[in-house]
Amino acid sequence: MRYKLTVRPSIDRIFKIMDEKAAYNKISALRTNLQKVLRGKSRILDLAITALLARGHLLIEDVPGVGKTTLAHGLAKSINCSFQRIQFTSDLLPSDVIGVTVYNQALHTFEFRPGPIFANIVLSDEINRATPKTQSALLEAMNDRQVSVDKATYKLPELFMLLATQNPLEFAGTFPLPESQLDRFTMCIRIGYPNEAEERVIMKRSAESASAMEGLSPAVTLEEVRMIQALVDKVRVDEDLVGYIMAIANGTRRHKGIRLGVSPRATMTLYRAAQAHALVSGRNYCIPDDVKSLSIPVFAHRIIPIERGAEDGFESTSALVEEILSGISVPV
Repeated sequence: MRYKLTVRPSIDRIFKIMDEKAAYNKISALRTNLQKVLRGKSRILDLAITALLARGHLLIEDVPGVGKTTLAHGLAKSINCSFQRIQFTSDLLPSDVIGVTVYNQALHTFEFRPGPIFANIVLSDEINRATPKTQSALLEAMNDRQVSVDKATYKLPELFMLLATQNPLEFAGTFPLPESQLDRFTMCIRIGYPNEAEERVIMKRSAESASAMEGLSPAVTLEEVRMIQALVDKVRVDEDLVGYIMAIANGTRRHKGIRLGVSPRATMTLYRAAQAHALVSGRNYCIPDDVKSLSIPVFAHRIIPIERGAEDGFESTSALVEEILSGISVPV
């Protein structure tokens, strides 16, 4: 079977179909659907939806058993689209991810067999267990939404999102993600433990939670998500907020405790994430809180502090971003 490209509908046609009110209703339906499988984490769900609408990728770093894989599965099942899960291990090869060219004896020609990366939503479970060579196979896909094999380039689906999980405390047999790859993740989030009341409910309804995931129906279609993504471009960002983003970015580049500040890719990412967050909040314009609330999820995993212990994870960099935010005046 040969790989076929899909045709993208025109932007003009998209805007004639969906407006901001319809988009917000669809976003609310998606959020409600996700709450069926991940309880008490409204903020985390909004961040995941924001990353999706910003055409970005999401890194979920947390301890086992708090719902990292559940969130990824729930998001994929809530959208009527293709989904693939890749369990990253030390023996995983790049060809296991992106695909391989094989010889077709019947046709006497070589043909490309796409790997699991050719899906709308891809879950890379325990991504830091794979070798750097295999991790690097994701770079082109994450940045350019395409893969190159044997001098040929193959486009990924128009809607493509990579969700990756990793354990921040287990280091045996793992390979830390390089800075170039971290910079391609729109956000890095931690789900955290549920509060006591929510955990009591989760314990009592464990069987119901499993059946809820199995019975989860799509809340939005693939086409609707693409329409909302196109609407994100229309969200207004005032020049004062652009200056606010630049002030935070420059703060990371000048801070005495930071060896490497955020890149221009990071500022572009925060700009678009703020637009998506505004739409998730039911607005067609950005406010300072959109930028401030996303600064840590978007920036913290991208900076390198001068001093950081092996077990600090992104906690130390999150504190540095928080310190920078506290020293910058919020535009009014």
